[in-house]
Amino acid sequence: MSDKKTLVVASTNGHKVREISSIAGSFGYVVISRAEAGVPDFDIEETGATFEDNSFLKAKSIFDALGGGVSVIADDSGIVVDAIGGAPGVYSARFADVSGGRGSQDKANNAKLLKLLEDIPFEDRTARFVSVITCVMPDKPPIVCRGEVEGHIDFKETGSAGFGYDPLFIPLGYEYSFGLFEPDAKNAISHRGRALALLAERLAAGTE
Repeated sequence: MSDKKTLVVASTNGHKVREISSIAGSFGYVVISRAEAGVPDFDIEETGATFEDNSFLKAKSIFDALGGGVSVIADDSGIVVDAIGGAPGVYSARFADVSGGRGSQDKANNAKLLKLLEDIPFEDRTARFVSVITCVMPDKPPIVCRGEVEGHIDFKETGSAGFGYDPLFIPLGYEYSFGLFEPDAKNAISHRGRALALLAERLAAGTE
């Protein structure tokens, strides 16, 4: 825990933790989950109006829970769809009001988005994935890094890779969704990959 290369990730989303760990590992960082760090299981209320607000809230909550002695990163991310006024945005994870596990929530979210866009032609289904990574460190100012990837929303889900809205999102320059990408290929161009690359650059520049 004292190794400056170790980062605790605030998320309880197993898919997200694995993705962050894979990307951060390529930059020489070891990522451990909040559970592995010994943080009790508690919910963090995401009351912020922006991805930046919520990312900081999550990182600071886990940083404080660990006594302020270890660096913590938190991701707040989602999809922004132009044809519906930028929704679901910060409400991406809870766009549809359903009970059940994360898989059920993802399916309901995607179904709701498709319903809202059912009369919209492909060229007008522009969207972007956004990820804001906040790193809170002992005795240092927080680092905030934002990554985005532009694309379109497809008319149906394709592929079983990734999670969340991945099966609906076709990044610019491609003809198939993130749901059909291999993990390394997705990480190389994804919003989260870009945010973490910026974070690695800033940490390497001496801000850690």
